[in-house]
Amino acid sequence: MVKKAPQTDNLFDQNFRDELVKSAPLADRMRPRDFVDFVGQQKIVGEGSPLRRQIELDSLASLILWGPPGSGKTTLAKIISTKTNSHFQPMSAIGFATAEFRKTIQQILERRKFEKRRTILFVDEIHRLNRAQQDQLLPYLEKGVITLIGATTENPSFELNSAILSRSQVYVLNSLEISDLKILAQNAIQNLESGLGKFELKIEDDALERICELANGDARILFNILERAAFSADNQKVDLKFVEKLVENLVLFYDKKGEEHYNLISALHKSMRDGDADAAIYWLARMLESGEDPLFIARRVVRFASEDVGIADPLALQISLAAKQAVEFLGLPEADTALGQAVVCCARAEKSNSIYVALGKVRADIQKFGNLPVPLDLRNAPTKLMKDLKYGANYKYFHSDPTAAEQQHLPDELTGRKYLE
Repeated sequence: MVKKAPQTDNLFDQNFRDELVKSAPLADRMRPRDFVDFVGQQKIVGEGSPLRRQIELDSLASLILWGPPGSGKTTLAKIISTKTNSHFQPMSAIGFATAEFRKTIQQILERRKFEKRRTILFVDEIHRLNRAQQDQLLPYLEKGVITLIGATTENPSFELNSAILSRSQVYVLNSLEISDLKILAQNAIQNLESGLGKFELKIEDDALERICELANGDARILFNILERAAFSADNQKVDLKFVEKLVENLVLFYDKKGEEHYNLISALHKSMRDGDADAAIYWLARMLESGEDPLFIARRVVRFASEDVGIADPLALQISLAAKQAVEFLGLPEADTALGQAVVCCARAEKSNSIYVALGKVRADIQKFGNLPVPLDLRNAPTKLMKDLKYGANYKYFHSDPTAAEQQHLPDELTGRKYLE
């Protein structure tokens, strides 16, 4: 019996796919393929949870996965694809084409007819489908031709048709906890096959903690930072100083051409801050004479009025905004006096940077704690789904209940914080 020659095309295709996997971003290479490797969201897919049982019994009903980026929506959908006997059909809402959708539906109908197989249709970023496109899905959802899994970062109450919502169970995924991110990071650092094991990274504890804070609950950001660190670190050592430098380089990149432009605006700003009106109007004139864009100056003065004058003299902001309107209405040279008026008023005004300082404290807490959830009592509940999730359930209305001022308005982790001096 003559043996058939190997199908080189198939071998080439497989090798090409393997090479693509190896060169894929770390976030894709480390994507879990089973529940044993899935980190976080235990309330939804933990052992014995209703959704986990549906998946394991291959009796999945239509569902919407709602959560922030990097919380595991697409990963969970891909795990489901390995656990079902149904055909799993992915489709992105970006670039949705009616003709392509009809072709997909025709294939689903034929599969149902000739193979007796159900189809799970996974629509990533389903909130990007407009109302008409959502209406195209509805008949096939109603007839059971498809089981829908939709992934969205947006509130489905606002973005999806009520008919789709009524036929789907909504599961709310939360941003990953620091402890979850640490597990993912350690897995990636140690994994030789798909992760960064070959780099033999030595990440100090405080550096790892900072990386997880910077990820802000998003596994994809975590993996991106780790991968950049692996390619940038000297001697595979990653300490806190290195992490801060790495992030600084990522965030603070900008064009620094035109140094005199920045020197002059800095001189104007600091002269106003110190109350030297003569110097302030000198630097203003220098900028105008050099051909500086008057709207740029107006924007900086408006910023100064809110940052450095602030609540000490709220009128400064109004005068500065009026100067900006004068620049837009009159142009130069007529608007130069309006700018001069705003600059002198800001220079002579009492100063308070309490709002600026308060926002800095708030941002520091945001960096440290990430996107903390709004307390349920403070959430608006215009839809039935949101009411079922206990949004606004125990909120006290101030005008009818004087004790409302005492209710909690900050997330649990920030209770008692004082930002304003």
